[in-house]
Amino acid sequence: MKRGERKERREAGELNALSEGIIGAAIKVHRELGPGLLESAYEACLGFELGRQGYLVARQKPQPVAYDGLLLDCGYRLDLLVEDEVVVELKAAARVTKLDERQLLTYLKLSDCRLGLLINFNVLALVDGVKRMVNDFPDPPGASLRSPRPLRSIQT
Repeated sequence: MKRGERKERREAGELNALSEGIIGAAIKVHRELGPGLLESAYEACLGFELGRQGYLVARQKPQPVAYDGLLLDCGYRLDLLVEDEVVVELKAAARVTKLDERQLLTYLKLSDCRLGLLINFNVLALVDGVKRMVNDFPDPPGASLRSPRPLRSIQT
């Protein structure tokens, strides 16, 4: 399958529901483990939890780089790829930086995915560690730019 080709792509509502499910599973893992562990521990537990909930999950999925008409394996790995649609980049850091955000956006472009979640488990309440990012996200018919729910400010 060539870059940009997919058998079926989910609509905006389905992607939103999928991201809510992923965030819910991440909250469950965070409530159980709390902050302070290594990123690899959160990755293993979140991958397990998502699989248990019936999601298709790939851990440490190789992500080649497209350059000059070639796909080159440069050692990049997506922490989690859920349902072949959502890139989940995990952190266990004191704070998430703009570079971390750019990394996720780059992964979204390289993988041709439209939705990504940057989740930092090193916070007291996980909702404060979640950043949702999009790449060419589909607008539902009649959608406005306003969110149907009030947005929470995420501290970085």
